[in-house]
Amino acid sequence: MALNDTIARVTERIETRSTDMRATYLDRMRRAADEGPRRAHLTCGNQAHAYAAMGQDQDALSTGHAPNLGIVSAYNDMLSAHQPFERFPDLIRAAARNAGGTAQVAGGVPAMCDGVTQGQVGMELSLFSRDVIALAAGVALSHNVFDAAVYLGVCDKIVPGLVIAAATFGYIPGIFLPAGPMPSGLPNDEKAKVRQQFAAGEVGRDKLMEAEMASYHSPGTCTFYGTANTNQMLMEFMGLHLPGTSFVNPNTPLRDALTVAGAERALQITNLGNDYRPVCDVLDAKAFVNGIVGLMATGGSTNLVLHMPAMARAAGIALELEDFDEISSVTPLMAKVYPNGLADVNHFHAAGGLQFMMAELLEAGLLHDDVTTVAGDGLSRYTQEPRLNGDRVTWVDGPKETQNDKIVRPASNPFQPTGGLKQLYGNLGHGMIKVSAVASERHVIEAKARVFQDQDSVKAAFKAGEITEDTIFVVRFQGPSSNGMPELHGLTPTLAVLQDRGLKVALVTDGRMSGASGKVPAAIHVSPEAKNGGPLAKVRDGDIVRLDAVKGTLDCLAPDFDSRELATADLSDNGHGVGRELFEAFRQNVGLSSNGAAVVV
Repeated sequence: MALNDTIARVTERIETRSTDMRATYLDRMRRAADEGPRRAHLTCGNQAHAYAAMGQDQDALSTGHAPNLGIVSAYNDMLSAHQPFERFPDLIRAAARNAGGTAQVAGGVPAMCDGVTQGQVGMELSLFSRDVIALAAGVALSHNVFDAAVYLGVCDKIVPGLVIAAATFGYIPGIFLPAGPMPSGLPNDEKAKVRQQFAAGEVGRDKLMEAEMASYHSPGTCTFYGTANTNQMLMEFMGLHLPGTSFVNPNTPLRDALTVAGAERALQITNLGNDYRPVCDVLDAKAFVNGIVGLMATGGSTNLVLHMPAMARAAGIALELEDFDEISSVTPLMAKVYPNGLADVNHFHAAGGLQFMMAELLEAGLLHDDVTTVAGDGLSRYTQEPRLNGDRVTWVDGPKETQNDKIVRPASNPFQPTGGLKQLYGNLGHGMIKVSAVASERHVIEAKARVFQDQDSVKAAFKAGEITEDTIFVVRFQGPSSNGMPELHGLTPTLAVLQDRGLKVALVTDGRMSGASGKVPAAIHVSPEAKNGGPLAKVRDGDIVRLDAVKGTLDCLAPDFDSRELATADLSDNGHGVGRELFEAFRQNVGLSSNGAAVVV
């Protein structure tokens, strides 16, 4: 199938916009690669320090010419998604040794859980943790003794931070090895129902805790289609995973075999062999376009609209919100996974999942097949799925038909003809909205504004019974330079209760929502943020605000709006407590959210 005209045009525009950045980046990567294996440039003393603790692998490292893998791990056992990584280094070292190579844990990176910090002060460090992860991975790889890297990470900021580092060390091949989702527990819609009942005062905390524990119940990624699982989709669509690895459950024979296969493949694609595949060649404009198509087709997390521009910039590529918007306009929404539907990611995977979707999107001309991936040339490899043959992995053709059309549909008969994200422009700034889970009758909301400066004030107004009419909640001074741009996911149950009562409600904010945000219209990432003179600082209680996701507009209709003075906020309490003191330099130097809200790129 010929490539879709819009996909071709957007790709060409990205490549043209990025010409100088990309050329400079690739020149640096080529020169670094031309220096040859990094260990060859270390002194004997340097190398002795690096190999001193390697036991049976010391001789291979010090006198041999076999490739050495660097393991960069986000392991901790406070995140269910990352706890399975505890076993991975031993699996990878053994696999490397059996294949004639070696592997070392190069370093660890922090991995905070947004589920733990949601609605808490710690969430104000969440977005910035992405840049810290990139920095930490950079420190790990700076030892210069690795011929390839394997990256162990799953969740919200971890994968984007690791991709930024992988692109920065783009002359080194890299493979991302996921841990997989936990088995299905309490259905996500039932959990959400209990949350709303608790918000409305209909059930007590004991019932809420019971529901939460039944949902988040074992090692593995949370089973809803939030940022963590969107990350996993993205790594397949962009060719940094082995095919079909995203949604295989942890601690199973197939998952272990895939980890071994990933280590073996990383050894095969180093500069020492005949199939050199550096990350800089994988992460080109076509790969990022493929990733955006995957984001739209699956109804993925809004957080990736922040992360992908930052990831791309690290690879010398400039992405803009218009690219997401245009790709969304021609990409069919083919999946319904919670919060966009009732199924979880395990059901999605069983219904055909990514392999079926990629085959359909390739056939429809919506993906670039002519890309470099860690598995080989061509994205069509990713229409295959893994099977166990003894304790080894083989790949077979994926499903040609959906196994459940309530969860996954073909591109010719999608749930919606366009993707789930839309950019918004107007006198309130530049933002975006996720509409894949929002009912069509709520795509346009015009109502009086209520202005708040934090989400706790919204909840207090709700509990006091103050919200009795259609309302657009303007929650400002939540941008990256104000307080680190925390997710405002804690507002979802409150706003959902009001909507279920028959009110028309929407959220407008310079902050973020979670990848689990759903049926309430939310204009998010509004830029420039209020603290930096953004027009949200002009909105007053009672103003009529119009959010139009059909036309892509976001406006305050007050006649004197443009001439108003900007409101200011006392943000002095945002700079201390729970580690916030350490991030003052981040708040002062962070870029616009429309460019990825990044500090290090």
